[in-house]
Amino acid sequence: QLQLVESGGGLVQPGGSLRLSCAASRFTLPYYAIGWFRQAPGKEREGVSCISSVGSSINYADSVKGRFTISRDNAKNTVYLQMNSLKPEDTGVYSCAVRLRPLPNCRLVPDEYNYWGQGTQVTVSA
Repeated sequence: QLQLVESGGGLVQPGGSLRLSCAASRFTLPYYAIGWFRQAPGKEREGVSCISSVGSSINYADSVKGRFTISRDNAKNTVYLQMNSLKPEDTGVYSCAVRLRPLPNCRLVPDEYNYWGQGTQVTVSA
C-alpha cells in the first residue's frame, strides 16, 4: 500500500517559518501529483498547494500565495512545503496526499486525491 509520511510541523511564532516534508514509500512519487491540505479545529479541510507530476503545474490557495512554496526532490522521493511569514490562521493539521490519476495539472480538490498521510500539526502562536 502506498504510504506518505509528513514531518516538520511544530510551534512557531507569528512571522516565523517552517518547512514541511512529505516522504513517499512503496511508490515513485515523481510520477504523481501531490497536494498539501490543512484542517483547523471546527473547520473543513482546505487545499493549500499542489504540484503536478512533472512540476509544471503548481497551485496555491489565495491565503498562502507569496508566503508558501511547494517543491519536490525526486531523488529523495519527497515533496516540501516551505512556509514563511506564518500567521495564526495558518494553524492546523497539514496533510499531504497523492493523486493517482495522470492529469497534466493539479487542483486543490481533496476528492481527487487517493492516499493521505497522517498529518503534522502546525501551530502559529505567540
